[in-house]
Amino acid sequence: MHKIFILICCLLGSTCVMAQDVASNGNVKVIKDSRIDVLIKKQVYINTLAIRNQPGFRVQVISTNKRADANEAKQKVMQLYPDVRTYLEFQAPYFKVRVGDYRSREEASELRERLSSLFSGGVFVVPATINVTPDKELSNEESN
Repeated sequence: MHKIFILICCLLGSTCVMAQDVASNGNVKVIKDSRIDVLIKKQVYINTLAIRNQPGFRVQVISTNKRADANEAKQKVMQLYPDVRTYLEFQAPYFKVRVGDYRSREEASELRERLSSLFSGGVFVVPATINVTPDKELSNEESN
């Protein structure tokens, strides 16, 4: 008897509760929290700051199996060219120091010419997946 009473109460209570407000013309009125709009704006802002990966070129200044030599080469490039991003990559058994994020081989070749006098082992332009920030992406589109 107790179970039947609870069942009846639940059925009567569920008819009173509605998740949506339906207008007389059949349209659904959605009520949302205003904080959702704030979160959406924040996510859009974060997405515009994100680094995008694209195919491009970097300049490889050293490939060695000694981490200390690679770190030294990276430090040297960072001191001479602080505005250019420098990467230390490990591809077993070699440590490779690569410099820059360039979309074309010609852009990377300009840096290769400047770095070739500093490193005796050979400086090469290599294809790589580069990091492009949105502001750099926009400036490249405007120049084209």
